[in-house]
Amino acid sequence: MPFPPASDALAKLSVDPSGRFLAQEDGRPYLWIGDTAWELFHRLTDDEAGFYLKTRAAQGFTLVQAVALSELGGPDTPNARGDLPFVAGDPLRPNEPYWAHIDAVVARANELGLRVGLLPTWGSYWQQRPEGKGFFDAVTAEAYGEWIGTRYREAGLAWILGGDRVPSCAAEIEIVERMACGLRRGDRGTHLMTFHTRGDDGSSAYFHDAPWLDFNCRQNGHAVGYPGRYEKTLADYRRLPAKPVIDGEPVYEEIPIDLDTAKPYANDTDIRRAAYWNLISGAFGHTYGHHSVWQMWEPGRGLEPVYAPRSSWREALFRPGATQIGHLRRLLASRAFLPLVPHPEMAEIPNLAAVPASSSGVVAYAPFGGPLRLRTGAIPIRRFRAWRFDPRTGETSYDGTFENVEREGGLLFPATEEDDWVLVLDDAAKGALPPGSMS
Repeated sequence: MPFPPASDALAKLSVDPSGRFLAQEDGRPYLWIGDTAWELFHRLTDDEAGFYLKTRAAQGFTLVQAVALSELGGPDTPNARGDLPFVAGDPLRPNEPYWAHIDAVVARANELGLRVGLLPTWGSYWQQRPEGKGFFDAVTAEAYGEWIGTRYREAGLAWILGGDRVPSCAAEIEIVERMACGLRRGDRGTHLMTFHTRGDDGSSAYFHDAPWLDFNCRQNGHAVGYPGRYEKTLADYRRLPAKPVIDGEPVYEEIPIDLDTAKPYANDTDIRRAAYWNLISGAFGHTYGHHSVWQMWEPGRGLEPVYAPRSSWREALFRPGATQIGHLRRLLASRAFLPLVPHPEMAEIPNLAAVPASSSGVVAYAPFGGPLRLRTGAIPIRRFRAWRFDPRTGETSYDGTFENVEREGGLLFPATEEDDWVLVLDDAAKGALPPGSMS
C-alpha cells in the first residue's frame, strides 16, 4: 500500500533541545527516511525525475539526497537538458536554465511530501589537493553558498556540505567554513546543516563543535562487517555536546562489497542490518541507497558505469531493500519509538536493544537470527506484550504476555531461524495495535 503524501515537507525543522533528534514545528520527531540520488539533477530529465520522486514517495521515503554540482560531470558536463551550471565555468555566474531545472525538481519533491537533502557541491570541487579539482576557493565558496542559500530559502530541504570528502588542510577547512557561512547568510538560518564525509568516517571528527553543524552525518560506507563501522554510530550518539546523528551513506543495495568488483554484491539483508543497527544505536533516521540509483545509470545512454552496476536505475527502484525500508518506516510510525535510547547492556552482542525516551517499551534486533535474551528489569513496565516483526515482509506475530521480573540471564525469546528479526515489547496495560499497523 503506498504511503500518503506527507504534509510537512516545507515545515521548518529544528534540533530538539535534547540533542537527540530533529523536531518538527509541533515538537514531534521528524522521521528522516532518505534515499540516495546523487545524480538526480544532472542525469535525469524532468519526466524521469518526476517518475523517480513519485515512486520513492509511494514507497515511504521522506527525503532524497541529491547534489547540485554532481560528482559525475559537475561543472563541465551538461545535464540531461543540455545545460551547464555556470557561464564560462565561473562559479559566480550561474546559468539560469540549469538552476531552473533544479528548482522544478525540488518543487516537485516537496509537492510529493519529500524533503531534499541538498549538497551544494560534491567534495572534489572544494578540494585543493592534486586529486581535487580546486573549483572553489574560500571567496567563491562563500559567495556561492550565499547565492544558493538565498535561492532555496523557501524550499523544503536540509543542507549537506562535504560530498564524500574530508578536509586535509587549513585551506580546505576554511573553504568549508566559508561555504557554510554563505549558506547561513543566504537562507537566514532557515534550514539545518550537516557534512557528508568519506567512507568509515563522520562529521563529528572534523566539525562537531562548529556552530553551523546542526547534526552529525556518518558514512559507514560499503563494508558489511558487523558490528564494525556501525559501532561508530553509537560512539557519535554518545559524543558531547549531544548532537543528532544519522548514517547518510550506509552500504548500498547491489554494490560490490568494499567497492571491489571481485567480491559479492550487497543484498537486502545487508541493507536491513545497517538500517536497524543504526536506529537502535541512537540514529534519528536512516538513508538507504541503491548502487544503480545513486548514479542514475541506464544502459544505452553513453554513461560510464561506476563499479559495475547490475541494472538500470528504473529497475533498481523496486529492489527488495527499498520495499523493506518502507516496512521499517511503518514500524517506526506505529510506535512513539523515536528518539530511541540505546541500551547495549540489555542484549548480547551482536544483538541490540533500545528503549524509547518515554520508556514505553523495548525494541530489539537479532541481525543474524537466533534467540534474543534481554535484561529488562530496569524498565518501569510491569507486564509486556511481545511481538515479532519480520523486517523482510513487514508481518507481525503475537508472542504472548510476560511479567517483567528479574530472571537469571533475562527474558529469553527463542528463535531458530538464521534470518534477522525484530522484537517489540509493549506495555501490556496500553493495548497498542500490532507493530507496523498504520491506523
